[in-house]
Amino acid sequence: MSSHPEFPAFWPTPDAYRSGPVDPLEGIDPSFTFEFRSYDEIGDGQRWTTWFDVEPLCRGPEPRPSWVVESRGAVDTELGILKTGKEADVFLVERVDPHEPERAVVMAAKRYRDSDHRTFHRAAAYSEGRSVKRSRDERALKRKSTWGRLVAAGEWAVSEWDALKRLWALGAAVPYPVQIDGTEILMEWVTYDGETAPRLAQTRPDPGLLASYYDQVRDFLALLVQDGIVHGDLSAYNILAAGPRLVVIDLPQIVDLVGNPNGMDFLLRDCTNICGWFKARGLEVDEQELFGELMAHAF
Repeated sequence: MSSHPEFPAFWPTPDAYRSGPVDPLEGIDPSFTFEFRSYDEIGDGQRWTTWFDVEPLCRGPEPRPSWVVESRGAVDTELGILKTGKEADVFLVERVDPHEPERAVVMAAKRYRDSDHRTFHRAAAYSEGRSVKRSRDERALKRKSTWGRLVAAGEWAVSEWDALKRLWALGAAVPYPVQIDGTEILMEWVTYDGETAPRLAQTRPDPGLLASYYDQVRDFLALLVQDGIVHGDLSAYNILAAGPRLVVIDLPQIVDLVGNPNGMDFLLRDCTNICGWFKARGLEVDEQELFGELMAHAF
């Protein structure tokens, strides 16, 4: 106990300094201390992490994978474009805290175009049953005005974000959604042996792997149907082959199987597209049989 009542018990007394150096932090509650780190200015093609710029609901579902970087000092570095598409382009972005370089992670950044939305004309078939919160936005969508294209881009991004979260929670084989910020979605970069996983359409699997791939696609469709939804645009071009594992991408057009009047047609089209690809590679499958099997899961 301190011999100087005027000093708190945890604070070094004048007598203590006479016996040698004293750690001024000794005895202080750790919650009152923090570690200070300095950071250099960011360079061209970089930005400070946007993780804390978005609302909590705009961050990925918990529990989050251990590779997700949540440091306030993290920096995002643009690495280049990965894929171009009709509605969006996909870039590679590295996120890392300079003080923790071993935890660097590369993510896919899908950025929806905010003008000249090339597939704007086909949005109605997928979006029936969806609602737009503001009447002004709904009118702009119908007029296909410049603002309407901006709204459409945002709606597609939100739709894919919601689909990714929903399917991830179901345990479906989709990339982990890291965060959404406006028309940009950061998600898991799907790789195999350190390289971007190829699309299923680019692969030539042997008979055994081909059968395994078909089983995975069928199970994926069944999982969605059991939850009352349909991919709506499934083909060998939006499935990635990460070695023996398939991962489904491109989900903004996901539709309600019953609520959307085109739901059954979309499901049949998914079955036809998938079975057509597998049949062309020698696997004996039938789209009508698959469709009937999936319908049995739905009801």
